[in-house]
Amino acid sequence: MKMNPWTTALVGAGLVSLPAMAIAEESHNAVLTALSATTLSGYVDTSAQWNLGSGNGFTPNYVYSNGKADGFNLNVVKLVVERPVAESDAWGAGYKVDLWAGPDANVIGTRSVLADGAGDFAVKQAYVALRAPVGNGLNFKVGTWDTIVGYEVSDAPSNPNFTRSYGYSIEPVAHTGVLASYEFCSAFSASVGVANTFGPSINERAFPTKAESYKTYIGALTLTAPEDWGFLAGSTLSGGVCNGLGSGGVQTHWYVGAVLNTPVEKLKVGAAYDYSGISEQDLGGPIEASYANAIAGYASFALTEKMTLFGRGEYTTSDQPLFGATKVFAATATLQYDLWANVLSRLEFRWDHAADGSKPYGDPGETKGNSYILLANIAYKF
Repeated sequence: MKMNPWTTALVGAGLVSLPAMAIAEESHNAVLTALSATTLSGYVDTSAQWNLGSGNGFTPNYVYSNGKADGFNLNVVKLVVERPVAESDAWGAGYKVDLWAGPDANVIGTRSVLADGAGDFAVKQAYVALRAPVGNGLNFKVGTWDTIVGYEVSDAPSNPNFTRSYGYSIEPVAHTGVLASYEFCSAFSASVGVANTFGPSINERAFPTKAESYKTYIGALTLTAPEDWGFLAGSTLSGGVCNGLGSGGVQTHWYVGAVLNTPVEKLKVGAAYDYSGISEQDLGGPIEASYANAIAGYASFALTEKMTLFGRGEYTTSDQPLFGATKVFAATATLQYDLWANVLSRLEFRWDHAADGSKPYGDPGETKGNSYILLANIAYKF
């Protein structure tokens, strides 16, 4: 063992023994070995939004929309600490901790059942990752993990548009439980999970309204077009279902979506359908049946090497004015330009229309049937 002069002086004074120093060095090396495979990543997400026209008392009710009208916004800061499972390790293990800080952290809803109010902080994901040498490798996530159902994700910089769709707004967000994933071949993979509840709250339980054994079940599969399918190669078709106790009762969510390459090299299209339903039930009190569904179409076109245009059209219906109206049509256009390294910069325009004839937008006494939003989004990813 090689020691620096300071260590030699401590040993000579009898303040530190050689065996203790050897043990400390071995422990230190073990820590460094573990940290060498750990990655640190995340982003800082900001925006500036203008809701055109006077009156913003009632704005479109998609997720993460509240409080952002007519001003500058810090949306969220994300920090990810992760040790991925090594591909070469048959009995591999790792972990992921995904933290949110900022206003959007109050909306994601993963605060545990012991949390007392909002606090601009959320544990978005935190799980142990495991692999078992079964076939091509069976992967597990144990803890809190993102839902496997849906076209869009919670992280805005990973979506084609900054504002969320209505389909995303009715989907489950996260679950606490166990998720197993398996890739049968390059063209087919599947995931199944068991969680405490439908909702995102960490360590939430379904009882006392349900038996202690009652759990939420979720499954999804993905088909990927093989390389010999011409221009469709790499296109995906996915579907999933989630059933369990949510905030409004036992809820079932169905999802199907696709991302397709086209004969035009720079053009990609996508589509998604979401349905959430709550049946009539009695959980310590009567719960009426309700539903909401949403269909959306997506398109992206690379104008230049650094500039891409994204478009989304969507239509949602529900048996109650879940999004301000029982029928809503929305169209979103997003221009993304990669000017700075590691920076996502985009300009977006969104139009929401109450298709049921109501006027849910604006201020009380001055409501209107259309909402127009112009915004800019800047996010630094590290």
